[in-house]
Order: sequence, then C-alpha cells, then structure tokens
Amino acid sequence: MTTTLPAYDEVVARYEPVIGLETHVELGTNTKMFCGCPTDFGGEPNTRVCPVCLGLPGSLPVANKAAIEATIRIGLALNCSIAEWCRFARKNYFYPDMPKNFQISQYDEPLCVDGYLDVEVNGEMVRIGIERVHLEEDTGKTLHVGGATGRIHGATESLVDYNRAGIPLVEIVTKPIPGIGALAPEVARAYVTELRDVLRSLGVSDVRMEEGSLRCDVNTSLNLPGEEWGTRTETKNVNSLRSVERAVRSEMLRQAAVLDAGGRITQETRHFHEDTGDTTPGRSKETATDYRYFPEPDLVPLAPDPVWVAELKAVLPELPRLHRRRLQEAWGLSDLDMQSVLNAGAVELIEQTIAAGTSPAAARKWWLGELSRRANETGVELADIGATPTQVAELQSLVDAGKLNDKLARTVLEGVVAGEGSPTEIMTNRGLEVVSDTGALTAAVDEAIAANPEIADKIRSGKVAAAGALVGAVMKTTRGQADAKTVRELILARLGA
Repeated sequence: MTTTLPAYDEVVARYEPVIGLETHVELGTNTKMFCGCPTDFGGEPNTRVCPVCLGLPGSLPVANKAAIEATIRIGLALNCSIAEWCRFARKNYFYPDMPKNFQISQYDEPLCVDGYLDVEVNGEMVRIGIERVHLEEDTGKTLHVGGATGRIHGATESLVDYNRAGIPLVEIVTKPIPGIGALAPEVARAYVTELRDVLRSLGVSDVRMEEGSLRCDVNTSLNLPGEEWGTRTETKNVNSLRSVERAVRSEMLRQAAVLDAGGRITQETRHFHEDTGDTTPGRSKETATDYRYFPEPDLVPLAPDPVWVAELKAVLPELPRLHRRRLQEAWGLSDLDMQSVLNAGAVELIEQTIAAGTSPAAARKWWLGELSRRANETGVELADIGATPTQVAELQSLVDAGKLNDKLARTVLEGVVAGEGSPTEIMTNRGLEVVSDTGALTAAVDEAIAANPEIADKIRSGKVAAAGALVGAVMKTTRGQADAKTVRELILARLGA
C-alpha cells in the first residue's frame, strides 16, 4: 500500500526533529590497524590480507601507532578531551564480511570524548556536540550478484572481499541534536561537510565518500512539542553530502506519515536509495548488550602520554572555518557571496584554481556559474563534475589571452567535462580559437556592411552605437569565433566613423 507523504512544511509545523550522526572515517595509514597489510584502494579481491586480518587461529594483533596518533589529532581538532587511559574491546557479531566474527573496537572507554564542532547554516552558527571519537577496524565488503538491485534479495550468489577488513576506522559520534526544526536536513549536511573539511585539513584521510573512506549513518526521530524524543531510526552508509540531507528529509516525511496514521516508529536500520531518495527497512537495531562487549585480551590498554598529546595539539593545522574567514578577506567577498561559495562546496576548488594562476573573480565565475549549473542538473557533487582546478585555470588563461571568448570558452568547458582533454587540446581539435586576424575578418565585415546599408549609414553619420548590430552579424557569420573588439574596430575604420 502506498502512503501519501505530508508536505515538509506541515511536518516541521507539527513535529520536532532530533538528529544524530555517526561518521566512519577510514584513516590514510600505510598499513592496517592490527597487521602489516597495505591499505591501498582498488586491489584485486582478497590480495591485501594475512592471518591477522583474516582472524586465523594463533594470529595476534598489534596496534598501529600512526592510527592512534591520527585519532588523537582528530579528537583535538574536535575540541575533545583525550583519555589518559583507554582500551580496546571485542564487539561480537556474525556477518560474512567480518572474518573473526568479532570486531576490535572501543566501547565504554573511547580515546576521545566530549567535544564539539561549530557549523554555519543560513548565517547562523550551530554547535554540534561530539559524544565520542573512537578507533576500530573496518569490515570487509560483500557483493551480491545476479540480482537487479545489488542487494541480497534476488541475488544468485554473494562474494566477500576482505581487502578492507582491518583498515583503521575512526567513528565520530555526535550527541543528539535537538532544537533545529526545519533546518535539520541542512544542519546534517553542513556538519558532515565541515567534518570532512576538518579531516582533510588534518591529512588523516582522503575522505572520499564515493570510495567509502567516509561513510555516514544518520539517526532521525520525531516528537510532538513538549514530549519525549521519539524512537529513532538509523539510515546506514549514506555516501554523499547531498544524500545526507535527503536522508534526513526523507525519514522526517516517512515518520510523520506513520505517526499521523496512528502507527509507531520501529527502532531499526534503514537503507537509503539514491535513485528515489527513499529509505527502506534493514534490520531491527541491536543494543550494546547484543554485542556482548568485553575487553580485548590480546591488546594492552592505551595510555597516551600527556606531553605527546600536547605536542600534537601544538602543531594542528589552521582549521577550515578560520581558513575560510581568511580566504573571504583575501578574495574580497561579502558574507552572502562567501555563503554561496560554501553552499556550492566550491571553497577548495576556487582556492586551487587561484593557486593555478587565475584571479578570484574568474575562478568564482566558472565554479559558481557554468560548473555549478551542470552539477545541479546531473545531481553530482561539484568536485566530481569532471573539470579540475588546473583545467579551469587553463581555460581562463585562454580567455585572458584573447584565444577564446566567453561563449567559446563555455563550449570548450563542455568538452572538458566530457573528458575530451585539456582546454587547449579541445580548442585546437574543434577549431574554436577566436579569429583576430584582420585579413581573415575583413571579408566578413564588408559582407555585413553590404547587407545592412541603413545601419552602415547611421554609423557614417556618427551613431557609432549602431555598430553593435554589424558586430553581431559578423559574429554569426564566423560562428562566434571572431574577436568582437577587432571586428568593431574594422567596422568603424571601413565606415570612416
């Protein structure tokens, strides 16, 4: 039976949303968390494994110091307290992608606790409380084949790749975020965006959501004003910033429809579908007791030296929010203009384009104009549109050199996004370079004058503004490749104006 969903405005008028986010980050270490296997992405299935990460009898784990250091740096950047003593635990559950039938994680004694991250949404600063930052190992990856959806239902067989099993994984868990009302979806996206920027600035992960090195579980609940928080659902493994926002909005609408009909929300995990924007049930949500946590007997506790922690804190890089403020001043942008850059996810792209040799105004023009339009039309992140900052800078340099005008540059950009090569290569291969040679343009100018005698007479009589019509005629004849300035100068010279 199809349920009619209420309008979003109606939902936020009747209910109060509470969200929470659990973000998993694969650390960019050279080796796995408890063994020496390499962590590089994209190897042939089951070629990055050993007895330790496969959980074979007699193998013993050894903690990766680089992963511990990276986790402490994340905690410090998120204003957390760093534990002076903590330990690993075994989280027991059976999944085919978990070769040991337990995951080495942290339970009641995490490495980093009680922090916060400030994010800006619609000009307002929202402080997101951080419950904990803890270190664990990632699972393998299951592939269901033979079906239409890529899920187990309808598949003819399932394959498991353990290359990812054992990669260092940091889980960052927020405290519940109430009181944000209609902004809940935007707050969720802003938080993950800011967190991704923080992690990238620390250099601890490549945070590529499309490759799974940054994954987000989105918790959502609704309650009537003044009542206790509602039952939450957990939408698992959301893998893009846009989808984080859509997942919150989708669950708010779905839960409101269930509650409006007199139903009850089930505490469960749910799957988000990129194509429809809907969520579907996964499994009932376990509690901590279901996992039978107990201290990992094969690993000694962690006791980070406070002096070492202080040294790590002293060399933290400039955090993104402060960095953006400095860029805004350098680029001469208003708060509204900078917010547009942030909303488009273009800060780094513009910064890198400027570093490649382009002015701030030109870099903004391309990323917030033509490229943002294409990203919105195709539903992809701006960074994944197919053009790099270096290519955009090269495109603008061709415009600055007079080899392309704006119209031709947009055509070249189409080729860049389509993967045809560099702007220079596309311009040459397609024959799009601006024609500025006066000899080549004279015939087109004479033809335009002959075809428009009345306009020519106006120009001869001193009405030089009328030359625009003849310039347009020449541009049409030359398929937009004529240099407009040169054409205008030729027209005025030929007509003695």
